[in-house]
Amino acid sequence: MSIRNLDDLLAEGVSGRRVLVRADLNVPLDKQTGEITDDGRIRAVLPTLGALVQAGAKVVVCSHLGRPKGAPDPQYSLRPVAGRLGELLDAPVHFATDTVGESARTTVDALADGQVALLENLRFNKGETSKDDTERGAFADQLAAFGEAYVDDAFGAVHRKHASVHDVPARLPHVAGRLVLREVEVLSRLAGEPERPYVVVLGGSKVSDKLAVIEALLPKVDRLLIGGGMCFTFLKAQGHEVGTSLLEQEMVETCGNLLARAEGKILLPVDVVAADAFAPDAAHDTVPADGIPSHRLGLDIGPETVAGFTAALSQAKTVFWNGPMGVFEMPAFANGTRGVAEAITKTDAFTVVGGGDSAAAVRSLGLDESGFNHISTGGGASLEYLEGKTLPGIAALEN
Repeated sequence: MSIRNLDDLLAEGVSGRRVLVRADLNVPLDKQTGEITDDGRIRAVLPTLGALVQAGAKVVVCSHLGRPKGAPDPQYSLRPVAGRLGELLDAPVHFATDTVGESARTTVDALADGQVALLENLRFNKGETSKDDTERGAFADQLAAFGEAYVDDAFGAVHRKHASVHDVPARLPHVAGRLVLREVEVLSRLAGEPERPYVVVLGGSKVSDKLAVIEALLPKVDRLLIGGGMCFTFLKAQGHEVGTSLLEQEMVETCGNLLARAEGKILLPVDVVAADAFAPDAAHDTVPADGIPSHRLGLDIGPETVAGFTAALSQAKTVFWNGPMGVFEMPAFANGTRGVAEAITKTDAFTVVGGGDSAAAVRSLGLDESGFNHISTGGGASLEYLEGKTLPGIAALEN
Protein backbone atom coordinates (compact mmCIF):
# COMPACT_ATOMS: atom_id res chain seq x y z
CA MET A 1 0.00 0.00 0.00
CA SER A 2 1.56 3.27 -1.17
CA ILE A 3 0.32 5.35 1.76
CA ARG A 4 2.34 7.36 4.24
CA ASN A 5 1.45 6.48 7.82
CA LEU A 6 1.47 8.09 11.24
CA ASP A 7 5.06 7.12 11.94
CA ASP A 8 6.15 9.08 8.87
CA LEU A 9 4.37 12.16 10.20
CA LEU A 10 5.77 11.74 13.70
CA ALA A 11 9.29 11.40 12.28
CA GLU A 12 8.90 14.82 10.66
CA GLY A 13 7.90 16.32 14.01
CA VAL A 14 4.45 17.49 15.07
CA SER A 15 5.20 19.38 18.27
CA GLY A 16 3.27 22.64 18.22
CA ARG A 17 1.60 21.76 14.92
CA ARG A 18 -2.16 21.40 14.45
CA VAL A 19 -3.07 17.92 13.25
CA LEU A 20 -6.60 17.25 12.00
CA VAL A 21 -7.66 13.68 12.73
CA ARG A 22 -10.71 12.13 11.06
CA ALA A 23 -11.92 9.54 13.56
CA ASP A 24 -14.92 7.23 13.51
CA LEU A 25 -16.65 8.02 16.79
CA ASN A 26 -20.06 6.89 15.53
CA VAL A 27 -20.93 5.05 18.73
CA PRO A 28 -24.36 3.75 19.77
CA LEU A 29 -26.23 5.88 22.29
CA ASP A 30 -29.05 4.84 24.62
CA LYS A 31 -32.20 6.53 23.28
CA GLN A 32 -33.52 7.30 26.76
CA THR A 33 -30.38 8.40 28.60
CA GLY A 34 -28.12 9.48 25.75
CA GLU A 35 -25.30 7.44 27.30
CA ILE A 36 -22.76 5.54 25.17
CA THR A 37 -23.59 1.83 25.13
CA ASP A 38 -20.44 0.63 23.34
CA ASP A 39 -17.22 2.67 23.32
CA GLY A 40 -15.28 0.27 21.07
CA ARG A 41 -14.82 2.80 18.27
CA ILE A 42 -13.52 5.42 20.70
CA ARG A 43 -11.00 2.97 22.09
CA ALA A 44 -9.91 2.03 18.57
CA VAL A 45 -8.57 5.52 17.81
CA LEU A 46 -6.66 5.90 21.10
CA PRO A 47 -3.30 4.61 19.76
CA THR A 48 -3.26 7.33 17.10
CA LEU A 49 -4.47 10.12 19.37
CA GLY A 50 -2.15 9.06 22.18
CA ALA A 51 0.88 9.12 19.90
CA LEU A 52 0.05 12.62 18.65
CA VAL A 53 -0.57 13.93 22.16
CA GLN A 54 2.69 12.40 23.37
CA ALA A 55 4.52 14.09 20.49
CA GLY A 56 3.12 17.51 21.44
CA ALA A 57 0.69 18.03 18.58
CA LYS A 58 -2.39 20.23 18.85
CA VAL A 59 -4.92 17.53 17.98
CA VAL A 60 -8.20 18.48 16.31
CA VAL A 61 -10.56 15.51 16.05
CA CYS A 62 -13.59 15.38 13.77
CA SER A 63 -16.21 12.67 13.30
CA HIS A 64 -19.82 11.99 12.39
CA LEU A 65 -22.48 10.41 14.58
CA GLY A 66 -25.70 8.91 13.24
CA ARG A 67 -27.53 10.36 10.27
CA PRO A 68 -28.69 13.91 10.96
CA LYS A 69 -30.15 15.77 7.99
CA GLY A 70 -27.36 18.28 7.41
CA ALA A 71 -28.36 20.52 10.33
CA PRO A 72 -27.72 20.51 14.10
CA ASP A 73 -29.76 17.90 15.98
CA PRO A 74 -29.18 17.50 19.74
CA GLN A 75 -29.76 13.73 19.71
CA TYR A 76 -26.69 13.35 17.46
CA SER A 77 -24.35 15.64 19.37
CA LEU A 78 -20.80 14.39 19.98
CA ARG A 79 -20.71 16.01 23.44
CA PRO A 80 -21.04 12.64 25.29
CA VAL A 81 -18.23 11.29 23.13
CA ALA A 82 -15.97 14.18 24.15
CA GLY A 83 -16.54 13.25 27.78
CA ARG A 84 -15.74 9.58 27.27
CA LEU A 85 -12.73 10.34 25.09
CA GLY A 86 -11.37 12.58 27.84
CA GLU A 87 -11.78 9.78 30.38
CA LEU A 88 -9.90 7.33 28.17
CA LEU A 89 -7.11 9.81 27.38
CA ASP A 90 -7.01 10.86 31.04
CA ALA A 91 -6.98 14.48 29.92
CA PRO A 92 -9.64 17.09 29.11
CA VAL A 93 -11.03 17.08 25.57
CA HIS A 94 -12.10 20.58 24.56
CA PHE A 95 -15.46 20.43 22.79
CA ALA A 96 -16.53 22.81 20.03
CA THR A 97 -20.28 23.28 19.82
CA ASP A 98 -20.14 23.65 16.03
CA THR A 99 -18.00 22.13 13.29
CA VAL A 100 -16.44 25.03 11.40
CA GLY A 101 -18.04 28.05 13.08
CA GLU A 102 -17.00 30.47 15.78
CA SER A 103 -16.89 27.88 18.56
CA ALA A 104 -14.67 25.61 16.46
CA ARG A 105 -12.28 28.43 15.57
CA THR A 106 -12.03 29.63 19.17
CA THR A 107 -11.56 26.13 20.54
CA VAL A 108 -8.86 25.20 18.04
CA ASP A 109 -7.00 28.52 18.45
CA ALA A 110 -6.87 28.00 22.23
CA LEU A 111 -5.21 24.58 22.07
CA ALA A 112 -1.84 24.19 23.72
CA ASP A 113 0.73 21.61 22.67
CA GLY A 114 -0.44 18.09 23.51
CA GLN A 115 -4.10 19.09 23.93
CA VAL A 116 -7.12 17.63 22.13
CA ALA A 117 -10.26 19.27 20.74
CA LEU A 118 -13.32 17.54 19.32
CA LEU A 119 -15.46 19.34 16.75
CA GLU A 120 -19.23 18.88 16.70
CA ASN A 121 -20.83 16.33 14.35
CA LEU A 122 -19.58 16.72 10.78
CA ARG A 123 -22.99 15.77 9.40
CA PHE A 124 -24.56 18.86 10.97
CA ASN A 125 -23.15 20.49 7.80
CA LYS A 126 -24.68 19.67 4.39
CA GLY A 127 -21.27 19.98 2.76
CA GLU A 128 -19.96 16.85 4.48
CA THR A 129 -22.14 14.40 2.54
CA SER A 130 -23.04 16.55 -0.48
CA LYS A 131 -22.82 14.92 -3.90
CA ASP A 132 -22.00 18.34 -5.35
CA ASP A 133 -18.21 18.61 -5.63
CA THR A 134 -18.23 22.38 -5.16
CA GLU A 135 -20.36 22.32 -2.01
CA ARG A 136 -18.36 19.46 -0.56
CA GLY A 137 -15.09 21.15 -1.49
CA ALA A 138 -16.10 24.40 0.21
CA PHE A 139 -16.75 22.54 3.45
CA ALA A 140 -13.45 20.69 3.06
CA ASP A 141 -11.67 24.06 2.74
CA GLN A 142 -13.12 25.14 6.10
CA LEU A 143 -12.15 21.88 7.79
CA ALA A 144 -8.65 21.85 6.34
CA ALA A 145 -8.03 25.31 7.81
CA PHE A 146 -7.92 23.66 11.25
CA GLY A 147 -4.89 21.53 10.42
CA GLU A 148 -1.36 21.65 9.13
CA ALA A 149 -1.48 17.90 8.53
CA TYR A 150 -4.30 15.35 8.22
CA VAL A 151 -4.60 11.85 9.67
CA ASP A 152 -7.37 9.49 8.58
CA ASP A 153 -8.09 6.95 11.29
CA ALA A 154 -11.78 6.44 10.44
CA PHE A 155 -11.80 3.12 8.63
CA GLY A 156 -15.56 2.85 9.12
CA ALA A 157 -16.00 5.86 6.80
CA VAL A 158 -13.38 5.27 4.09
CA HIS A 159 -15.99 3.84 1.71
CA ARG A 160 -17.83 7.20 1.72
CA LYS A 161 -17.03 10.04 -0.69
CA HIS A 162 -17.46 12.64 2.04
CA ALA A 163 -15.64 15.93 2.51
CA SER A 164 -13.72 14.93 5.64
CA VAL A 165 -12.66 11.61 4.10
CA HIS A 166 -12.18 12.27 0.39
CA ASP A 167 -11.61 16.01 -0.08
CA VAL A 168 -9.61 17.19 2.95
CA PRO A 169 -6.61 14.93 2.14
CA ALA A 170 -6.20 16.81 -1.16
CA ARG A 171 -5.74 20.01 0.83
CA LEU A 172 -3.24 18.91 3.49
CA PRO A 173 -0.22 16.62 3.88
CA HIS A 174 -1.94 13.36 4.76
CA VAL A 175 -1.23 9.99 6.36
CA ALA A 176 -3.08 6.89 7.51
CA GLY A 177 -3.55 6.49 11.25
CA ARG A 178 -2.69 3.34 13.18
CA LEU A 179 -6.20 1.91 12.89
CA VAL A 180 -6.62 2.46 9.15
CA LEU A 181 -3.17 1.01 8.49
CA ARG A 182 -3.96 -2.12 10.52
CA GLU A 183 -7.36 -2.57 8.85
CA VAL A 184 -5.90 -2.39 5.37
CA GLU A 185 -3.03 -4.74 6.25
CA VAL A 186 -5.47 -7.35 7.61
CA LEU A 187 -7.99 -7.10 4.78
CA SER A 188 -5.21 -7.17 2.18
CA ARG A 189 -4.20 -10.51 3.66
CA LEU A 190 -7.73 -11.83 3.12
CA ALA A 191 -8.07 -10.34 -0.35
CA GLY A 192 -4.71 -11.73 -1.47
CA GLU A 193 -3.69 -15.32 -0.85
CA PRO A 194 -5.07 -16.31 2.57
CA GLU A 195 -3.82 -19.49 4.18
CA ARG A 196 -6.19 -22.37 3.45
CA PRO A 197 -8.68 -23.71 4.24
CA TYR A 198 -10.33 -20.28 4.08
CA VAL A 199 -13.77 -20.26 5.72
CA VAL A 200 -16.15 -17.30 5.60
CA VAL A 201 -19.18 -16.96 7.88
CA LEU A 202 -21.89 -14.57 6.69
CA GLY A 203 -25.06 -13.58 8.52
CA GLY A 204 -27.29 -10.57 8.85
CA SER A 205 -30.72 -9.94 7.46
CA LYS A 206 -30.56 -9.49 3.70
CA VAL A 207 -28.93 -11.41 0.87
CA SER A 208 -29.10 -8.27 -1.26
CA ASP A 209 -26.77 -6.48 1.19
CA LYS A 210 -24.18 -9.25 0.89
CA LEU A 211 -24.65 -10.37 -2.72
CA ALA A 212 -21.63 -8.50 -4.07
CA VAL A 213 -19.29 -9.88 -1.41
CA ILE A 214 -20.67 -13.42 -1.89
CA GLU A 215 -19.99 -13.14 -5.63
CA ALA A 216 -16.46 -11.88 -4.92
CA LEU A 217 -15.66 -14.48 -2.26
CA LEU A 218 -17.11 -17.66 -3.77
CA PRO A 219 -14.17 -18.30 -6.11
CA LYS A 220 -11.69 -17.70 -3.25
CA VAL A 221 -13.16 -19.53 -0.24
CA ASP A 222 -13.16 -23.20 0.66
CA ARG A 223 -16.40 -23.02 2.67
CA LEU A 224 -19.07 -20.32 2.98
CA LEU A 225 -21.29 -20.72 6.05
CA ILE A 226 -24.56 -18.78 5.87
CA GLY A 227 -26.81 -17.98 8.84
CA GLY A 228 -28.90 -15.06 10.02
CA GLY A 229 -32.03 -13.80 8.29
CA MET A 230 -30.40 -14.15 4.88
CA CYS A 231 -30.32 -17.95 5.15
CA PHE A 232 -34.09 -18.21 4.66
CA THR A 233 -33.90 -16.91 1.10
CA PHE A 234 -31.35 -19.65 0.37
CA LEU A 235 -33.56 -22.26 2.07
CA LYS A 236 -36.51 -21.06 -0.04
CA ALA A 237 -34.33 -21.47 -3.13
CA GLN A 238 -33.91 -25.12 -2.12
CA GLY A 239 -37.69 -25.45 -2.11
CA HIS A 240 -38.19 -25.41 1.68
CA GLU A 241 -41.04 -23.80 3.61
CA VAL A 242 -39.74 -20.82 5.59
CA GLY A 243 -42.98 -19.73 7.26
CA THR A 244 -43.05 -16.02 8.06
CA SER A 245 -39.25 -15.78 8.25
CA LEU A 246 -37.45 -12.87 6.66
CA LEU A 247 -37.50 -13.51 2.92
CA GLU A 248 -36.35 -11.60 -0.14
CA GLN A 249 -38.57 -13.19 -2.74
CA GLU A 250 -36.86 -11.32 -5.57
CA MET A 251 -33.53 -12.91 -4.56
CA VAL A 252 -34.68 -16.54 -4.49
CA GLU A 253 -33.64 -17.27 -8.07
CA THR A 254 -30.27 -15.57 -7.51
CA CYS A 255 -29.67 -17.72 -4.42
CA GLY A 256 -30.56 -20.83 -6.38
CA ASN A 257 -28.00 -19.88 -9.01
CA LEU A 258 -25.35 -19.28 -6.35
CA LEU A 259 -26.00 -22.70 -4.81
CA ALA A 260 -25.72 -24.32 -8.23
CA ARG A 261 -22.42 -22.57 -8.95
CA ALA A 262 -20.91 -23.10 -5.52
CA GLU A 263 -19.92 -26.75 -5.99
CA GLY A 264 -20.85 -27.66 -2.42
CA LYS A 265 -18.97 -24.73 -0.89
CA ILE A 266 -22.08 -23.16 0.71
CA LEU A 267 -23.18 -24.63 4.02
CA LEU A 268 -26.72 -23.73 5.15
CA PRO A 269 -28.51 -24.32 8.46
CA VAL A 270 -29.95 -27.78 9.08
CA ASP A 271 -32.07 -26.60 12.02
CA VAL A 272 -33.41 -23.24 13.19
CA VAL A 273 -35.03 -21.73 16.26
CA ALA A 274 -38.57 -20.87 15.11
CA ALA A 275 -40.79 -18.49 17.10
CA ASP A 276 -44.42 -17.39 17.08
CA ALA A 277 -43.43 -13.71 16.89
CA PHE A 278 -40.50 -11.33 16.69
CA ALA A 279 -40.35 -10.73 20.42
CA PRO A 280 -37.93 -11.63 23.24
CA ASP A 281 -40.57 -13.64 25.11
CA ALA A 282 -42.16 -15.35 22.09
CA ALA A 283 -42.87 -19.08 22.28
CA HIS A 284 -40.19 -20.93 20.30
CA ASP A 285 -38.51 -24.26 19.69
CA THR A 286 -35.92 -25.83 17.44
CA VAL A 287 -37.15 -27.35 14.17
CA PRO A 288 -35.48 -28.83 11.07
CA ALA A 289 -34.57 -26.20 8.51
CA ASP A 290 -36.81 -27.96 6.01
CA GLY A 291 -39.71 -28.12 8.47
CA ILE A 292 -40.42 -24.56 9.61
CA PRO A 293 -44.14 -24.27 10.47
CA SER A 294 -46.00 -21.90 8.15
CA HIS A 295 -47.06 -19.63 11.04
CA ARG A 296 -43.59 -19.30 12.57
CA LEU A 297 -40.42 -17.37 11.75
CA GLY A 298 -36.81 -18.37 12.22
CA LEU A 299 -34.87 -16.12 14.58
CA ASP A 300 -31.66 -18.12 15.09
CA ILE A 301 -29.74 -21.12 13.82
CA GLY A 302 -30.15 -24.30 15.84
CA PRO A 303 -27.64 -26.42 17.81
CA GLU A 304 -27.09 -28.96 15.03
CA THR A 305 -26.18 -26.12 12.69
CA VAL A 306 -23.80 -24.68 15.28
CA ALA A 307 -22.16 -28.10 15.53
CA GLY A 308 -21.84 -28.36 11.74
CA PHE A 309 -20.43 -24.86 11.43
CA THR A 310 -18.03 -25.58 14.30
CA ALA A 311 -16.75 -28.67 12.48
CA ALA A 312 -16.13 -26.66 9.31
CA LEU A 313 -14.39 -23.91 11.26
CA SER A 314 -12.16 -26.36 13.14
CA GLN A 315 -10.34 -27.16 9.89
CA ALA A 316 -9.81 -23.53 8.89
CA LYS A 317 -6.54 -21.64 8.72
CA THR A 318 -8.21 -18.32 7.85
CA VAL A 319 -11.67 -17.15 8.98
CA PHE A 320 -13.68 -14.04 8.13
CA TRP A 321 -16.98 -13.49 9.94
CA ASN A 322 -19.51 -10.79 9.08
CA GLY A 323 -23.08 -10.80 10.37
CA PRO A 324 -24.84 -12.41 13.36
CA MET A 325 -26.44 -15.85 13.12
CA GLY A 326 -29.69 -14.71 14.73
CA VAL A 327 -31.36 -11.94 16.70
CA PHE A 328 -28.57 -11.88 19.27
CA GLU A 329 -30.02 -8.83 21.03
CA MET A 330 -32.73 -11.16 22.42
CA PRO A 331 -31.21 -13.76 24.80
CA ALA A 332 -33.50 -16.55 23.57
CA PHE A 333 -32.10 -16.15 20.05
CA ALA A 334 -28.44 -15.42 20.81
CA ASN A 335 -27.11 -18.97 21.13
CA GLY A 336 -26.31 -19.39 17.45
CA THR A 337 -24.20 -16.24 17.27
CA ARG A 338 -22.51 -17.08 20.57
CA GLY A 339 -21.80 -20.66 19.51
CA VAL A 340 -20.27 -19.72 16.17
CA ALA A 341 -18.24 -16.88 17.71
CA GLU A 342 -16.86 -19.20 20.38
CA ALA A 343 -16.02 -21.79 17.72
CA ILE A 344 -14.05 -19.15 15.79
CA THR A 345 -12.02 -18.27 18.89
CA LYS A 346 -11.09 -21.92 19.42
CA THR A 347 -9.57 -22.43 15.99
CA ASP A 348 -5.88 -22.13 15.16
CA ALA A 349 -6.82 -19.89 12.26
CA PHE A 350 -6.14 -16.24 11.53
CA THR A 351 -9.53 -14.81 12.48
CA VAL A 352 -11.14 -11.53 11.43
CA VAL A 353 -14.48 -10.12 12.57
CA GLY A 354 -15.87 -7.86 9.87
CA GLY A 355 -17.21 -5.04 12.00
CA GLY A 356 -20.81 -3.88 12.20
CA ASP A 357 -23.26 -6.11 14.07
CA SER A 358 -20.65 -8.86 14.40
CA ALA A 359 -18.35 -6.62 16.43
CA ALA A 360 -21.34 -5.41 18.45
CA ALA A 361 -22.30 -9.03 19.15
CA VAL A 362 -18.82 -9.89 20.41
CA ARG A 363 -19.01 -7.11 22.96
CA SER A 364 -22.68 -7.37 23.95
CA LEU A 365 -22.42 -11.15 24.48
CA GLY A 366 -19.39 -10.64 26.72
CA LEU A 367 -17.03 -12.62 24.51
CA ASP A 368 -13.28 -12.21 24.89
CA GLU A 369 -12.15 -9.83 22.14
CA SER A 370 -8.59 -11.14 22.42
CA GLY A 371 -9.85 -14.45 21.05
CA PHE A 372 -9.95 -12.90 17.57
CA ASN A 373 -6.89 -11.71 15.66
CA HIS A 374 -8.70 -8.62 14.42
CA ILE A 375 -12.09 -6.98 14.97
CA SER A 376 -12.76 -4.46 12.22
CA THR A 377 -14.39 -1.12 13.00
CA GLY A 378 -16.01 -0.89 9.57
CA GLY A 379 -18.65 -3.39 8.49
CA GLY A 380 -19.54 -1.78 5.18
CA ALA A 381 -15.97 -0.70 4.47
CA SER A 382 -14.55 -4.16 5.14
CA LEU A 383 -17.09 -5.80 2.82
CA GLU A 384 -16.46 -3.29 0.03
CA TYR A 385 -12.70 -3.81 0.38
CA LEU A 386 -13.14 -7.57 -0.02
CA GLU A 387 -15.44 -6.97 -3.00
CA GLY A 388 -12.48 -5.25 -4.65
CA LYS A 389 -14.11 -1.82 -4.77
CA THR A 390 -12.11 1.39 -4.73
CA LEU A 391 -12.65 3.05 -1.35
CA PRO A 392 -12.65 6.87 -1.71
CA GLY A 393 -10.89 7.45 1.62
CA ILE A 394 -8.09 5.01 0.83
CA ALA A 395 -7.69 6.35 -2.70
CA ALA A 396 -7.40 9.88 -1.31
CA LEU A 397 -4.57 8.78 1.03
CA GLU A 398 -2.74 7.11 -1.84
CA ASN A 399 -2.73 10.29 -3.94
